[in-house]
Amino acid sequence: MPNAPEAPDPPALPTDGSPRADPLRAPGAESPRTGYRAVFAVREFRTVFAAHLISMLGEMAGGIALSVLVYRLTGSPLLSALTFATALLPYVIGGTLLSSVADRYPARRVLVVCDLLHACCVAAMTVPGMPVAVLLALRCVPAAISPVFSGTRSATLGDIVGEGDLFVLGRSVIRITAQSAQLAGFAAGGLLLAAVSPRTVLAITAAGLCCSALLLRFGTRHRPARHKTGPSGGALLGDSLRGVRQLFADRRVRALLLLSWVPPMFVVMPEALLTPYADAQGLGSVGLGLLMCGMPVGAVVSEVLAGSLLGPRGRARLTLPVGVLAALPAVGYAADPSFGWALALQVVTGFGIAYTLGLDQWFLAAVPEELRGRAMTVLTAGLMTAQGLGMAVSGAVAEFVPVHAVAALAGGCGALCSLLVALEVRRTVRRSGPGPGAAGSRGETGLTAI
Repeated sequence: MPNAPEAPDPPALPTDGSPRADPLRAPGAESPRTGYRAVFAVREFRTVFAAHLISMLGEMAGGIALSVLVYRLTGSPLLSALTFATALLPYVIGGTLLSSVADRYPARRVLVVCDLLHACCVAAMTVPGMPVAVLLALRCVPAAISPVFSGTRSATLGDIVGEGDLFVLGRSVIRITAQSAQLAGFAAGGLLLAAVSPRTVLAITAAGLCCSALLLRFGTRHRPARHKTGPSGGALLGDSLRGVRQLFADRRVRALLLLSWVPPMFVVMPEALLTPYADAQGLGSVGLGLLMCGMPVGAVVSEVLAGSLLGPRGRARLTLPVGVLAALPAVGYAADPSFGWALALQVVTGFGIAYTLGLDQWFLAAVPEELRGRAMTVLTAGLMTAQGLGMAVSGAVAEFVPVHAVAALAGGCGALCSLLVALEVRRTVRRSGPGPGAAGSRGETGLTAI
């Protein structure tokens, strides 16, 4: 089936610094409602989806295998836990120092090279006798390039499916796949480890990443780099930092980045405390596993419902209210709930992911074409860093405060901080004036709900 026609390039940022017109907010300009079927009708997107699914399943299974391998080699719970921490911490490095890679080089080349580098690092982990320090260092390399990969893929989705509602739904499919793979990948990893060694699982992961690279190489079109670097283009590091400064200098983009980071930072705090919470409740490993599945299940359900049942305007109306309320269900932990109620709180918290559907289109409209890859890379890196910070803070506070109280406090603080960010987003809308793209109607953004 032929690819969907590419949408025209979005206009550059106005010289006065005001935000660009947002197609989701144009009064009376409701776009035709589309669905996930329309996204999968694009052959090139199906290739990207298949590659993402394969690599995510492998990454989840490989993460468990590496954790088990390190624990068997050292007997140290700390070093075993560090295998997961090292998958998050380098994000901020790649997201800031390497962000311009997404715009300076053709997207297909960046995606394929990132997958192959990841595969090489995982394959090296299978070498017998590899020191634990080297294993952890090898884990850091894919984490550093992961935001570049994610940012490049997100930016090129606009070229593959267009920059309208299909872009939003395409991003939604990527998130749904990640959440589903989190469930299936952990289960598959556990089953594989019951039958084969951790190094064998890592070898399977490396093979999956190579398959992903092949799919992207031969299943997607070549597209030129977004940002033409001439003699004045500067070095990679300097260009990356300049792009980050440009993004944060724009008030609208800065507010939307914060809206992308702040709610998830507080949402993951109770999730990070589920292990000690389950222990305090006397739950076994099965109960803990069900609690950890709660939020991904809620996230998948909410994404599918919002993407299937709502049009662009309906999703835009939900963005700010749902973003503000995303962490609020965790306040229910103040009652030190039993297993059933805690599971319900986790599922309801997962519903909050629906706010990102409208946010994606706002962000795409606010960022100039030549910075789109860098913007998506910074967004991804900031999101992972914020979540890691949230987990660390909640764990530190839980050393001195009961776990259920920390979870409840995270819910209340998250709602308050998210409200402050939402008000800033609202102020950036007002700066665009009463023109047709300025969202003059409050109902267009759902702000009347907060």
